[in-house]
Amino acid sequence: MKVAILGLGEAGTLYAAGFLAAGWTVTGFDPADISTPSGVERFDDVADAVHGAELVLSLTSSSVSERAAAAAAPHLRSGATYADMNSASAAVKTAVARAVDTAGGVLFADVAVVGSVPANGARTALVISGSGSTAAAAHFESLGAPVDDIGGAPGDASRRKLLRSSFMKGLGALIVESTEAGVAAGAEQWIRTQIASELSGGFESLDRLRDGTRKHAGRRAIEAAASVALLDEIGVRPVLAAAATELHAALADANGRDTDGLAAAYAGLPVANIGDARDRMGMLDSGIRSMWKGARVVGRARTVWTRGGDNKALQAAVAKVLPGEVIVINGQGHLDRALMGELLAERARNRGCVGMVIDGAARDIDVLEEIGFGVWARAASPAGPYKNGPGYNDIPVAVGGVVCNPGDLVVADDDGVIVVPAAEVFTSLDGGRAVEADEARRRAAIVAERTAS
Repeated sequence: MKVAILGLGEAGTLYAAGFLAAGWTVTGFDPADISTPSGVERFDDVADAVHGAELVLSLTSSSVSERAAAAAAPHLRSGATYADMNSASAAVKTAVARAVDTAGGVLFADVAVVGSVPANGARTALVISGSGSTAAAAHFESLGAPVDDIGGAPGDASRRKLLRSSFMKGLGALIVESTEAGVAAGAEQWIRTQIASELSGGFESLDRLRDGTRKHAGRRAIEAAASVALLDEIGVRPVLAAAATELHAALADANGRDTDGLAAAYAGLPVANIGDARDRMGMLDSGIRSMWKGARVVGRARTVWTRGGDNKALQAAVAKVLPGEVIVINGQGHLDRALMGELLAERARNRGCVGMVIDGAARDIDVLEEIGFGVWARAASPAGPYKNGPGYNDIPVAVGGVVCNPGDLVVADDDGVIVVPAAEVFTSLDGGRAVEADEARRRAAIVAERTAS
């Protein structure tokens, strides 16, 4: 028996060990510069890795899971089972299943991991749905994993996991926050004891949840956001789930990680397409426009609310902005004094800021273009700002008629700016791509009609 593993990180390594111990031949593929697990035959392309495999495990990030499936599909053997084990929304799982279906004769399994893989390895509990659920369940059960085979459609298992995640990610986030509060209050051991006494595993469970939340914050932020989207979809207000998502994203930023690979996932996707997918909601009014032609940014929002013409709060935001963030400023629509120019742009760039959106004015436009720093504002003004305050950072702000919360996704291009709520970034990405593909198809048909005539 042969299993191919796409993604040879921590989870891929542990599953490889489990299948090798059961006597399977294990092949693998991973484009990253990471070590190859012992006993795994690693290939430089997906086609060679999956060739002849009875089972394929996809352990990539959710942002590339559909592309991984599309790359593997033409090379899958008839009767093989493709098991997508990534933490993703039901919509993403459905898209991955469609990509696999193009192979013909291949079974698809939506595999939701509902336990700790570092703790349990290949024996971690699973929930499985899709056409290949029975086949996949048999393979994993042979390794000693508890499996809940629920049948049904792609995405059904993922929904179960996200329901569980709304609790588990929230619990981990709460433990991190409470223990940090204990440290700040000089009562760390006391609060640790209080928490541990309420957990069945005591201090071991506390440390596992706390350390796991910190270590895997980037990956878990994706899952937490997908959980928020699910609760929204089924009509449950995700108050605590949204807060847990925000904390995971903040931890991931502190770790210096791209929390969800969204900059790459949204790369090149027009604001107009995202707006169409969102029923034209979240788009800033057209008065806020790019200060130079060709600018484009994608990033999480770092927010500022300031008195018109005063940039004291903006300077404070620049001092703590994180790599990949976009600073979004409610400057009261004031046009007579620029809130920023070349010097503040250079300081922001040094910290990894990718751009600014200003409900107000900017200056030094030619230099901003020269250094490639994207700024969207209402106007250009040569007059510099006041530096007295008042102002606030990291709170919800209204910009161009749209409310932007810290951590929301900001996408901007020559057409304008759109703000995507953090809980909706994945569904909006899928929707935007669908609109883009549909427009490309329709345009091609129009061009073909003109050419024929």
